[in-house]
Amino acid sequence: MTRFIAHYGIHFIVPIVIAIYFYKENKLWSAIILLSAIIIDIDHFLATPLFDPFRCSINFHPLHTYWAIGFYTLLFIYKKTRIFGLALLLHMLADLVDCLFIHEGYL
Repeated sequence: MTRFIAHYGIHFIVPIVIAIYFYKENKLWSAIILLSAIIIDIDHFLATPLFDPFRCSINFHPLHTYWAIGFYTLLFIYKKTRIFGLALLLHMLADLVDCLFIHEGYL
């Protein structure tokens, strides 16, 4: 249960909190952008089996590779794309937390 709360809390609660506290003038659009990073999970459809609770997404799925994370970091560096980079990096953080639970055996 802790794994579920940590993983999906970072996916869905943390972006809303960030939008409220750091993007006060554009809360709604910021929240939508931050939450929309979940779309990169479309690359999970390339995996067989589609869902494996013991699989770590980081460096397994194409949009979750270290190269992709490097690109997301570049997006975060530039002001015009910062919110998109932040959204994607938060997604990677959520998946990394999930991987840590798998690695430590907390299923």
